[in-house]
Amino acid sequence: MAFPTSVNDQITDSVTQANVKVLGDAPAMSMGNLFQATSQALSNAAHNATSAQQQTLVTAQAATTMGVTTLYSIDTASTAKGTSAILNSGGKPLGLG
Repeated sequence: MAFPTSVNDQITDSVTQANVKVLGDAPAMSMGNLFQATSQALSNAAHNATSAQQQTLVTAQAATTMGVTTLYSIDTASTAKGTSAILNSGGKPLGLG
């Protein structure tokens, strides 16, 4: 109990108990805030990793598409060159002169 004052003892006791409750709740509140901040940071990291992986896969798919297109264009060019040589040979079979 508080020392005798001009204020009613019950009032000083209730104020004192309210202050003790706030001090008692402070560690739990601070740990709750820490857990919330850590959870938010980890979820942001997971989201960023997922987004980066998706963007990497899109880039890889574009590179693969360009590689296949290049391979097909080389094949087409060599086929056209061979066809042109056959058509410009004057009807002689290749290798016979």
